[in-house]
Amino acid sequence: MGSAPDLLTQYGLAVVFAWAFAVQAGAPAPAVPMLLGAGALSGAGRIDLALAIAAAMAATLAADVLWYWLGRFHGTRVLELLCRFSLDPDSLIRRAKERFVAHRLRYLVLAKFLPGVNPLAAGLAGAVPIRLERFVLYAAAGALLWAGAWMTLGYLCAGVIVRIATGAGRLGTPLVLVIAAALVVHLAYKFARRQRFLRHLRQARITPIELKRRLEAGDQPVIFDLRTTLDIETIPYGIPGARWISLEALDKPHQLIHKNSEVVFYCAEPKEASSARRALLLARHGYTNVHPLKGGLDGWRQAGFVLEPLQVESQPEVTPR
Repeated sequence: MGSAPDLLTQYGLAVVFAWAFAVQAGAPAPAVPMLLGAGALSGAGRIDLALAIAAAMAATLAADVLWYWLGRFHGTRVLELLCRFSLDPDSLIRRAKERFVAHRLRYLVLAKFLPGVNPLAAGLAGAVPIRLERFVLYAAAGALLWAGAWMTLGYLCAGVIVRIATGAGRLGTPLVLVIAAALVVHLAYKFARRQRFLRHLRQARITPIELKRRLEAGDQPVIFDLRTTLDIETIPYGIPGARWISLEALDKPHQLIHKNSEVVFYCAEPKEASSARRALLLARHGYTNVHPLKGGLDGWRQAGFVLEPLQVESQPEVTPR
């Protein structure tokens, strides 16, 4: 099998389409080198620039529509599928939700330039849902800007890109080994951090059944809903007695929570990540009885327990669609 540059030279538009679709559908592959390479080939007269941009744009739009419909039919749970192979899926999902709330349709344009984020944005647009015609309009604009910007840059800098590619080719195997070693070290570090985080989570969390028993026994734990404003918009219900609060409001917990209180956090991220991180923060402030809820709100619902309209400690600001 040839290298990516060889494939691009030999098959041109077909490789541009397949690569752009894979990247914007969520495959962990770099898009920029391929787009710059296609632009450089256009500058050398090997590929038509307009057709190359159109191919990448069509592929991107196809990937967007795929994830839009997955989000429409499966809701925000489809995001967990996207992040299954990430070493930090929970943070990735929460950041995507927060940015989507802040920017709405504009986020569909921005997401094209953020590695691994585009399918999250498209899935969220389907889950909310954004109307299909508006989604397609913004997704197409983002695809044109993304493909056009990088390929035009490659076209204008074709000579420089050829020299860089030639120099990298001379380095050959040593360059590949250095890059691979750096990647392995980075992944090992991320994996070790995540395993420590998950060990703490397993030790501290409380199950929905345990929480239900304590509530029925008359205990009064302070229950906080840490879901994003997008989660609250789609499901404005919570565990009885829970209050919604932003993560930022808990940066100084002593202003809200008595030190001797039993505190339960729940959220909507995989592995109760936001809850666990806030629990760690409170522990550093001297709180000794803080628990993330296992499974979050979904765990409570799957146990068959009732929900009630949510008390909002600080009203979420939701940008109109």
